[in-house]
Amino acid sequence: MSEEMRANTAAYEQTIRSTLALAGTLAEDDWDRPTECPGWTVKDQLSHLVGVELDLLGEPGPEIELPEFAHVRNDFGRALEARVHARRPVPGPAVAAELADALERRLAELPTLDPDRVLLCPDGKEGPYSRFMKFRAMDCWTHEQDVRRATGRPGNLDAPAAGCFWDLLGAGLPFVVARRAKAAPGECVAFAISGPPDHEVAVAIGEDGRGRWSSGEAPTAELAMDWETYVRLAAGRCAPGEAAVRVTGDRDLAGRVLAAMAVTP
Repeated sequence: MSEEMRANTAAYEQTIRSTLALAGTLAEDDWDRPTECPGWTVKDQLSHLVGVELDLLGEPGPEIELPEFAHVRNDFGRALEARVHARRPVPGPAVAAELADALERRLAELPTLDPDRVLLCPDGKEGPYSRFMKFRAMDCWTHEQDVRRATGRPGNLDAPAAGCFWDLLGAGLPFVVARRAKAAPGECVAFAISGPPDHEVAVAIGEDGRGRWSSGEAPTAELAMDWETYVRLAAGRCAPGEAAVRVTGDRDLAGRVLAAMAVTP
């Protein structure tokens, strides 16, 4: 493995093992609790993780008649939902056991894969398999956090996979501020994210209308929030009005940024 592949695989493994340990603490009624991921229960979250890993292992998907769901809006969503729906009659602990088995099989397979093999990543860009594993770590950790919030069991917020989440989604903040929130040239938006992990960054808009990382520039607006709030916003898990964010400066600009924060692929 390359160093990047090794680090991303370790982050992926840590968050799935953390999820499995969490699953071992769940009561029977916890599995059916709704989560902030639209349409999915706690058990559905683990079913989704199982489904993706089985896809990556090359196992064919289930041949089932999928009902219409409001949260399924495209063919990609339908493919994901088929794996989830096939497991709705399955008890939660059995789904967790299936995930544990899939993890071990993937960990045995990953050292045999070329970390530089180019494939399409979830953001629609081509990249090496090592980068794809950063997305797997991010996705698994995001769903772990969905389960933790739904069951009142916070934890693992500063996991290695949290770094993958920031590397991939935090990088989209210049686009959010410039293109989605339509900040004007000369404006600057600062983000103060308290954790751990902590992140303090600012995006300034140049004369060409593009957003760039900035330092030392007086912000037009500042958004202060904790790390979990940032994660929920960036992953589209809550509306801006449901998030605890302290705003200073231009409130209209800050509101537009908050409304545009969801960037999950």
